[in-house]
Amino acid sequence: MGGAAGFSACSLLALSRVGHAAGMHRQGRAHQAGQDRAADSAMADSAMGDAMTPMGPMPTSARWAYILDSTTSTVLLSRNAEERMPPSSLTKMMTAYVVFAFLASGRIRLEQEFPVSSKAWKMEGSRMFVPLGSSVSVENLIRGMLIQSGNDACVVLAEGIAGSEERFVVLMNEAARRIGLRNSHFMNATGLPAEDHYMCAHDVATLAQRIICDFPHYYGFFGEKEFTFNHIRQGNRNVLVDKGLADGLKTGHTDAGGFGLCASSERNGNRVIVVINGTSSTNERAHEGERLMSWAFSSFETVQFLHKGQVVEPNAAVWNGEHRSVGLAVAEDVSLTIPVGWSSRVQISVDYPSPIPAPVAEGQKSGHISVGLPGQPQVYSSLYTVEAVAELGFVGRLMARFGHAPQ
Repeated sequence: MGGAAGFSACSLLALSRVGHAAGMHRQGRAHQAGQDRAADSAMADSAMGDAMTPMGPMPTSARWAYILDSTTSTVLLSRNAEERMPPSSLTKMMTAYVVFAFLASGRIRLEQEFPVSSKAWKMEGSRMFVPLGSSVSVENLIRGMLIQSGNDACVVLAEGIAGSEERFVVLMNEAARRIGLRNSHFMNATGLPAEDHYMCAHDVATLAQRIICDFPHYYGFFGEKEFTFNHIRQGNRNVLVDKGLADGLKTGHTDAGGFGLCASSERNGNRVIVVINGTSSTNERAHEGERLMSWAFSSFETVQFLHKGQVVEPNAAVWNGEHRSVGLAVAEDVSLTIPVGWSSRVQISVDYPSPIPAPVAEGQKSGHISVGLPGQPQVYSSLYTVEAVAELGFVGRLMARFGHAPQ
């Protein structure tokens, strides 16, 4: 049988030792520590089409929406987040990821120049206006791609790195699989409409998170407010960046996908990523993006419920040991992003094999602890023993068998 304890977060915060909290209950074994709460979110879209949040349904004008607290990988809002959608120029985030990977590995340099082909020069849609037959630095091409949303810049980068846009797209799809984009497939580097070219809102947020974490030195390109090239000044199309409400990422628009946006901001140590797509206009995109970003920061807080090394079970039973019990401590800090004021609703449960057979080594993994709101994905951390317990000798085991174990 496994030992288990359950208690509310308010009990935990009020007591110096978690093992004294009331409300004990059994809980089955769960997944390993560090499970990705974003990927395994239990939130589903409501029948009415509203977005789902931990507090319940919430309306949004976006056909596709997903909000992630990147610091704790907690899903704050989801609507049609796993549904395939035309990503439009949000595709350029994937193009940027591949470019950044080449920069980080030293295979290309910011000052390196790539030639402008006829294909790149003729690109339709948004452009940075690269001159035919010229050569442009990688650094300027990145700015043209991310600030001006230049389709021509994307093709110059793709051809310069892989020889052709088609071969570059192979690199995009390989990178997408490698970083866990489960519902994305690319046919070009620009996001122009193409059959079998799609992403989902969840994947867009995952990609944003990986860009920020994997390439912090290059993330700043997304947050520049304007760029002038070939005597043409263009502002960043991301209104949240222009207003200082976000520090980066991208917008997109096609007739099939509507108006979309991915934006991120960090406040008070927490980073939020907002993804919306399928709004009807640039004004609606800007309004809804700003509203949801503000809602995410004002409606949620991150609370640390457990500290690394904190003893949560002081007296876990030991079988055939020189001591009858051993303390169990948490292997890592455990924090949870929850609606403001919901700390008292959080449940914490301890699960470990009971009794633990001797000998017991100090630092031995023995069970786990789970923390979360009822009905929501749980956060898990391993438990370890705080001291060693030697096995009883022959005489001791004999005495224990007849109920005379040492005290």
